[in-house]
Amino acid sequence: MGLTVYDTADLPAEDRFEWWREVVSQGAGATDVTREDRAGFAGSMEVLSLGAARIATLSYAGLRSQRTARLIRRSDPETYELTLLLGGTMGVSQARQETLLRPGDFNVWSSSLPYDSQSAGEPDGSARAVVLHLPRSFLPLPAAKVDRLLARSLPSGSGVAAVFARHLTSVVREAQSLTSVDEERLGVMTWDLATAFVAHHVDAADRLPPHTRHQLLLKRLDLFIEDNLADPALSPRQIADRHHISVRLLHRLFADRKETVSQTIRRRRLERCSADLVDPRLRALPVHEVGRRWGFTDAAGFSRTFRGAYGWTPGEHRRTRPAGFMASAG
Repeated sequence: MGLTVYDTADLPAEDRFEWWREVVSQGAGATDVTREDRAGFAGSMEVLSLGAARIATLSYAGLRSQRTARLIRRSDPETYELTLLLGGTMGVSQARQETLLRPGDFNVWSSSLPYDSQSAGEPDGSARAVVLHLPRSFLPLPAAKVDRLLARSLPSGSGVAAVFARHLTSVVREAQSLTSVDEERLGVMTWDLATAFVAHHVDAADRLPPHTRHQLLLKRLDLFIEDNLADPALSPRQIADRHHISVRLLHRLFADRKETVSQTIRRRRLERCSADLVDPRLRALPVHEVGRRWGFTDAAGFSRTFRGAYGWTPGEHRRTRPAGFMASAG
């Protein structure tokens, strides 16, 4: 387990492309990677192991990647690869289907079928993507249905896809600070969300185990809370109503956590205020307006709540903490 970092910057320029080809082939099965300008190639990759699942974050110059029938016969890890494109474009072809991916699009491809992709970078020359490697045998869905998603563009702007995309990018962002216990737990959660994402697109949500549906609903609730912290009316009742569940069920979903729903809202609001108070760009914004930005409509109440959580007032926080500092609300 743990995070492994690969970077061509550590190698002589003439060795970088060949080394990259070898590293990439170790991840998703042997792949024929080609590029006209090999001398100008640069790439980096971080691989995070989460039990059976692996997340790879890649940044690389444009190239072509092919997995042929010959390479499949030589070795097949029998995985699905879920790619979230973050930058650049990528043309993908598999199973007689093809598509052009743009930033924010998901794509599913199989290591067991011939595959062809052509990536082009952004103006700075690099393409960026997050790839989740999933063993096919672990996905509790009919392979025939899943294969219908191959080489299709699946936007991540809303619904289950948005929840899944935010989860992947947040795991990647915090990868260096995760413990082995964190990785185990996040592996289960990642697996559940990936399964829910695929099931949604193949109309097989009813086949998901109760635990997976439970985790997906929790992630949707977390995302809703995160997106609505500035709304003073945000409350357990509003959250439950928007998700068509009872307040009782909402509280039961949070029962295994250290915080209640209201405590979660309060902590996240205070953390946003903490960050804004020391943001140089917001230095001219009065303290009470910082609180108002995140749902604290009463200035005196905001000050009391902030002091109760951190031990000092919002004004003291602004005067004594360095830029970028974020206190942890207890």
